[in-house]
Amino acid sequence: MKNLVNRVQLIGHLGKDAEAIDVGNGRRLAKVTLATNNSYYGKDGHKVESTDWHNLVAWGRTAELMTALGTKGAKMAVSGKISTRNYEDKEGLKKYVTEIIVDEFMMVGEKVQKPF
Repeated sequence: MKNLVNRVQLIGHLGKDAEAIDVGNGRRLAKVTLATNNSYYGKDGHKVESTDWHNLVAWGRTAELMTALGTKGAKMAVSGKISTRNYEDKEGLKKYVTEIIVDEFMMVGEKVQKPF
């Protein structure tokens, strides 16, 4: 197992409009949340449904396109890598955030079906 790869692919619906953030030096990023749904049948035979929320981050041209096309409720397929970072909050407590760093995405069910 020499070549382990950090790669993730998700298809879901956006929980809000993609937000553009200027980080200085002419660099911009886009942030948005993506909901994926899961279901299974429990021991009692009833269907159990759950939703997972994923924090997406995109940079550069991908961020520009995501901000332009990423609207609340839109269905999106993304490909990227998982990244975990930490920071200290206002009270000095260490917080951890897991994000998907998006390399490319595609709007699903829209007229445009080209990967970005």
